[in-house]
Amino acid sequence: MKEILKKLRKYEIRVRKAINSQMQGDFHSIFKGSGLEFDDVRAYQYGDDVRTIDWNVTSKGHGTFVKTFIEEKEQTVMFILDVSASQEIGKVNQQKIDLGKEITALLSISAVKESSSVGLLSFSDQKEKYIKPGKGMKHSYEILNSIFNLKPSSRKTDLNAAIRFALGMIKRRAVIFLISDFIDENYLHSLKGMARKHDLVVIQLFDQRESKMPGLGIVPLLDKETGKTIWVNTSSGSFKNVINKTFTKSTQELEDFCHRNDVNYLSVETGEDYVPKLVRLFRHRNTRNAQRAR
Repeated sequence: MKEILKKLRKYEIRVRKAINSQMQGDFHSIFKGSGLEFDDVRAYQYGDDVRTIDWNVTSKGHGTFVKTFIEEKEQTVMFILDVSASQEIGKVNQQKIDLGKEITALLSISAVKESSSVGLLSFSDQKEKYIKPGKGMKHSYEILNSIFNLKPSSRKTDLNAAIRFALGMIKRRAVIFLISDFIDENYLHSLKGMARKHDLVVIQLFDQRESKMPGLGIVPLLDKETGKTIWVNTSSGSFKNVINKTFTKSTQELEDFCHRNDVNYLSVETGEDYVPKLVRLFRHRNTRNAQRAR
């Protein structure tokens, strides 16, 4: 655990330095959502953002009214981490599961240090571990201990069940980081519900071999979630084409969904330096939140 903490502190320092040198704005704003809660309505004034118009009140025929908001005093940050067997792809200590754990640990420590209330849900096709949001470094170490010592009971994946569980547990608007390879089906409807209720950040993990399988001839492939082995010709052009098209299609569908539903999207490959990507994500969030606060 000491080696893990040492590595995470090094990354945290890099993130903070990059943000301080590249952005105008405070680091704590990274973990804030829109930072606003609905307060009241008032008459529309010239220059008001038309997106704040309350159409239900306006439709009553007494003029045009806009919603007013107050700044949230406390921000809840929730991490939803996929720990299913499909995450066990990549080089030793650089698998998707290692990457997901590392990013979750880094961001959770940073969020706790910025006085956010932080929680964790680790899932497979069931709830593997849930830690309700809390504050303080002691709480942060509880989250880290859970992340790196958890041994999942199931090897399968059910994104839809995880999202629905989180929606049932998190009542107030929160910043939610959903970290997974998103190799699953029939979860977008629930994900849309989460995007409407919360400030959602999707981090998709992948390994190059999932889109570009090397030509190794006829080899056995193990489905880690089902435990079944199938023999495939990895040198076959049709096989490579199917693999590439399947990965590209599912990734594009998720990215398009995030764009349509105002969800932050980030893809991270195993083995890459993800800090610059996190910095760009945070820069985008700071810019977006500043625009919303006007």
